[in-house]
Amino acid sequence: MHRQNKLVILVALLLAYSQYAKAQIDTLWQQKPKVELTAFVDIFYVYDFNQPDSTFRQPFFYNHNRHNEFNLNLGLIKIAVQQPKYRANLALQAGTYATDNYVAEDDVFKIINEANVGIALNSKNNLWVDVGIMPSHIGFESAISSENPTLTRSLLAENSPYFMAGAKLTYSPNANWVLAAVISNGWQRIKRVQGNSLPAFGTQLTYTPSEKATLNWSTFAGTDDADENRRMRYFNNFYGLFTVSDNVTITAGFDIGLQQTTKNSENYDSWFSPIVIAQYQISEQWKTVFRAEYYEDKTGVIISPINDNGFATAAYSMNLDYSPASNLYIRAEGRFLNGNDEIFRKDDLFVTNNFFMTLSMALKI
Repeated sequence: MHRQNKLVILVALLLAYSQYAKAQIDTLWQQKPKVELTAFVDIFYVYDFNQPDSTFRQPFFYNHNRHNEFNLNLGLIKIAVQQPKYRANLALQAGTYATDNYVAEDDVFKIINEANVGIALNSKNNLWVDVGIMPSHIGFESAISSENPTLTRSLLAENSPYFMAGAKLTYSPNANWVLAAVISNGWQRIKRVQGNSLPAFGTQLTYTPSEKATLNWSTFAGTDDADENRRMRYFNNFYGLFTVSDNVTITAGFDIGLQQTTKNSENYDSWFSPIVIAQYQISEQWKTVFRAEYYEDKTGVIISPINDNGFATAAYSMNLDYSPASNLYIRAEGRFLNGNDEIFRKDDLFVTNNFFMTLSMALKI
């Protein structure tokens, strides 16, 4: 009888706990979601000292890419819904960024910056699946310039996916680790390439050992071709964010990619790009940033070549940023590109270098 009593008590406790857990979960589902409306506006002016014969500057830039005119780089309105068990984002956009970077998409999608819904898959709310159009899992820079260490985007960031359309499974076992698996419509594709039946896959691994360091490794495997001439593309993105002191932060990154030269080929074309960014916080309102980078794509996998020598360019930039308010950003940047060959247009000729100044005033509310 004694053992039976213990068994009865144990079963009762288990039933009571399951009912309590169920009630807790039901309570979470019934909580009212938090809805937040934000807006971002980035107005810019660029003067390109190569003086191109049109306002459009370079085919491998997708931000702040007009010469000698004031323009809207990105205007964004976003509604975010956040709840313990689900979340959603809808962001509409306009500007030269949307015009240049969504050129392959149908007109109805060119105004969509984000449109996604996510749901928690476990009781701890640390396993999520998000579906829809969302920021890419690749890289440390976003389309919102105020979130980036430099005003203009890096060469490796400009020429890797900004966004993806698909599903992302994210797991955060603790505060130090984030793991994600991605299935998408392709290499920065909302609409899949006509004739391509193969989805793309990706992964992301982020490790934050302390508040002063973050390490990230992201991958992509897929194709940007139709099935009949499918060339597989494999890509790795590595970066680290380091706080050296109260005033100094360092960002270091490296991208490397491979793509088959032809369908079923054992030969691959490659491209790669290293980068280092150093930021110094002068005061609460002022900071300066220096960037050194290199991008090599000799066979034109990502950047269409001007000549048979392909694209190989070192670049250097210096920023001076002023924020009189926490949500207002006044930024100036000088940037110098030095190519291995005459790949930059100047008047009716091609030269080896390109220097330009970019000014921006941005507000986020």
